[in-house]
Order: sequence, then structure tokens, then C-alpha cells
Amino acid sequence: MRTAAVAILALLLAPSAPAAGRDDDFATQSPEQLTKNIENQHPAACYVLAQKLFAAGEKDEAIFWFYAGQLRFRFHLAASPDLDPSGDPALFVSLNEVIGRPINEYAFGGQKTLVATLDRVLAWDEKTENGFTSKRDHAAPWKRIRDGLDEMRRYVVENGDSIRAQRKANGLENRD
Repeated sequence: MRTAAVAILALLLAPSAPAAGRDDDFATQSPEQLTKNIENQHPAACYVLAQKLFAAGEKDEAIFWFYAGQLRFRFHLAASPDLDPSGDPALFVSLNEVIGRPINEYAFGGQKTLVATLDRVLAWDEKTENGFTSKRDHAAPWKRIRDGLDEMRRYVVENGDSIRAQRKANGLENRD
């Protein structure tokens, strides 16, 4: 299971020549190319975009695309419970570990920005079509996944002091 996910992750992130006629070769696309039509792409495109932005120093924008991707990927998995566990479910875990870990570590160091970004993600998801997983056809899982992100947002707001204290104890930066 992990081997398939690692292979998929390597294909997404490895520099290679673009495949003719394919618009899902995320690794070779620039951030500008990735953002065009991203709402209709596999949620992994958001993760790759987040990684590219983070590496380019556009860390706050990377946080947005990471959480947009995580929201859309969680929704895709919730709407498709019969997926092969070695495919998209394993890819989701791998992307969160490889791309998400450094972005999350940075994001929680600026809680005010994180909360504002989560609000922005929820607003973007609400108003933006999802051409990969239909919000209309899967309304219940869509609402449940959105509620989960909003719950995390509330947790950050309500537990800011303890989050900052834990980060300080772990030698991590607190920016606000």
C-alpha cells in the first residue's frame, strides 16, 4: 500500500518532461499554470502548488493551497469510500506527510494568519465549483468535511495560548 503511494507521489513531484496533451502533469507546471482550472483538477494539484509556493518563499499562499487541497482531497475520499486503499487514500497520507508537515509547522506559528487563511479556504470552496468531485451529488460528505475544517479553525482560535506555549517548548517559532 505505501509503495503505491510513494510511487504516485514520486511521479507527481519528480521533474520530468510534460506528457503530450496532458494537463495533469503537475510536477512540471509553474504555479501560474497550476492555478488555472485547479478547481477541476485532482486535489493533488493543490498540494503540488502549495509545495512550489512554499519553496519559493510564498509561504502564506502555500498555506491556502495546502488547506484547499486537503479539504478537497478529504471530500473526494469521503465521497468515494470504495477507492483502492493503495491509490488515492495512500496518496493523501503521503502528501500530508511530505508536503503538509513543513507547511503545517509554519502555519501554526502564525495563528492569526492561519485562521484568516482557513476562512478564505472555506469561502473559496463554497463559491468555487469542484469539477473533480461534485458538491451537489455528494452534499452530505461535503458538508461534513467542511465542518471538520471549521472545527479545526475554532480549535486554533480557542486554544491559541496553549498552542503557542507548546510550540515554544518545542523550539518552534511563534510569529503572532
